Amino acid sequence: MSVDGWNTVLVLGGIRSGKSEFAESLVADAPVVRYVATAPEGDPEDTEWATRLATHRARRPGSWTTEETAGEPRRLADVLESAEPNETLLVDDLGGWVTVLLDPEYQPADDVATIAELAEAIRTCSARVVLVSPEVGLSLVPTTPLGRAFTDALGAANRAVADACDAVVLVVAGQPAWLKPTAALAAAPTVSASASPVSPTASPAAAQDAGRADAGRAGTSLLDAEPTPEVQLPDVLTHTPPVAPNQEPGNPWAAPTMALPMVATGLVIQPGMELPMPDDYAGPQAVDRLATLDVPGAGLGVLDRVVGFAAATQGTSTPAAWGSVRVLLLNGDHAGGASAGTVAGESARRAAQARAGRGALARLAAESGASLQVVDTPVSAPMEAQPALSGEQVESALRYGWRLAEQAADAGVQLLVLGACGAGTEAAAAAVLAATAGAEPPAVLGRVITDSGEIDDAAWMVRCAAVRDALHRTRRSPRGAKDVLSELGGGDVAVATGVLLGATARRVPVLLDGPVGLAAGMVSRDLAGQARHWCLLADHGGHPAVRLAADVLGLTPLLDLRLDLGEGANALVALPLLRSVLALAATLPVHPSLAGDADRADEPQTDPEQAEPDYAEPDYAEPDYAEPAYTGPDYTDPDFAEPEPAGPGPTRTETDEQPASGWRAG
Repeated sequence: MSVDGWNTVLVLGGIRSGKSEFAESLVADAPVVRYVATAPEGDPEDTEWATRLATHRARRPGSWTTEETAGEPRRLADVLESAEPNETLLVDDLGGWVTVLLDPEYQPADDVATIAELAEAIRTCSARVVLVSPEVGLSLVPTTPLGRAFTDALGAANRAVADACDAVVLVVAGQPAWLKPTAALAAAPTVSASASPVSPTASPAAAQDAGRADAGRAGTSLLDAEPTPEVQLPDVLTHTPPVAPNQEPGNPWAAPTMALPMVATGLVIQPGMELPMPDDYAGPQAVDRLATLDVPGAGLGVLDRVVGFAAATQGTSTPAAWGSVRVLLLNGDHAGGASAGTVAGESARRAAQARAGRGALARLAAESGASLQVVDTPVSAPMEAQPALSGEQVESALRYGWRLAEQAADAGVQLLVLGACGAGTEAAAAAVLAATAGAEPPAVLGRVITDSGEIDDAAWMVRCAAVRDALHRTRRSPRGAKDVLSELGGGDVAVATGVLLGATARRVPVLLDGPVGLAAGMVSRDLAGQARHWCLLADHGGHPAVRLAADVLGLTPLLDLRLDLGEGANALVALPLLRSVLALAATLPVHPSLAGDADRADEPQTDPEQAEPDYAEPDYAEPDYAEPAYTGPDYTDPDFAEPEPAGPGPTRTETDEQPASGWRAG
């Protein structure tokens, strides 16, 4: 089989796209192939269809065997389950299989269950399997109910099978575009593919060799399957430390196929990704519910937004306080003028403190019961002179951040806190804001504070000049998300962007803190606009870049403490308060005035037999009021005739005497 290391491949394509020929080329080197034909024979008078079938049969080598499953759709799953490890199967195609599945002759049938059975059979199949299927997602919606039923069923089948297969390729005009995994694969006679994917179970050495070969032939990148180390407290394990971007090959960031973990989904990180959104209804419902709770005073104030955010991201109107929290501290310096005024090695010292469980961030994480992971990111080149990262490094950093978020989600983390401690991060964030939001660098670049607490205006001017020169250097460059990361953002912003995207994909909210996280939010909106809806900003920390980015992203800071303890630490200070608000919202009962009878069962009750005389036997007997109310000369006096009119309204004038109203006295 041409795709070494993979057992199952789905080949998608349109009509006459060459998908069948490409699928046949993938199994051309197999000694024996079992061809599983799923399409029905059709109408005998349909000569065009018969010609198509004859053409397919004529292309098959004489050593291939053919097996028909058109008579029973469920039989295809049985064929896959019974296949031997040394066999190679070519299933062509799922469009014909769905056609038979929807045939009235086989109804009623559970189409969803049958598709699920097929997907499960593919996952457990020990043989090598190539499946062919028409891609119907790019066509117009059919105008007939039968056509819509076919496209819906085939679309569902394609999604289920693609998820079950190891690799997926889309053939367009005879040219393959590999969707899963994200690597160029081996050449086939009819197309110009030229590389091979690496099995997720392959050894690291094999992954490195394949990565070098693929990068040389096709210029693509693939993240290695090496697992990310587990997170511990207070000692945090990290990946191989980064080195300068211009170093010799062997740098894990310059050659991402050799060192970084592969994204399990095989998703290509590109603009326009469709990621999930928070629940549109749970958030408002949770806020409305707060008005019914037995909350003393005026309630939670602006912190009701925390409840709405947690409800939307958790998908429930009664959200729970975040239990498992992980802090990702990104450590990566920016060379050149961006780091002017910083002490050499200071960021490395901060990272070492955090790893050892010392320092403000580690202490606050321990107090909050949060795990802490220090993540080394690639050192960024001087942005005023050259791109901060190469294109390959950007791709690797994005995938690395995505994988960090995925690993956190797999570990049951309910909230991520994003922070950074690298030198020059403020200048890089200012450059990103200038490129994405049109900001003036001096307006978003915070003052430089020395270790002694003094303001260093000279260093601030050097940073401003570095950002200005970088923007001038890239004035004619594209302003796409990856271009901004490559030219200006650097390693920490790129990894942070990947974290935001991966967290969005896994429905994990992120608590932002500092310029790096907000700069990543600005970049991520051009890749997936849904990402910002999973972000929460506790405090702006007094940073002008954070203020502007938050305004652009629609993230209103919950607090105004102006803390400046370092990125990540400010958020951890606010975390106990946010948890307390969520705990109150989840546990407080409904206010007694709004509770039903069942909710007031424990309140003191009054004996109805004792209370009845007070209301059923009034002391005000009718004779006491009937006689004096309508007799006597006092009630016929003209001064008392005023209440009688029932017309459209009173006709008083200023001369009328109304001492009781007091309006004449002012």
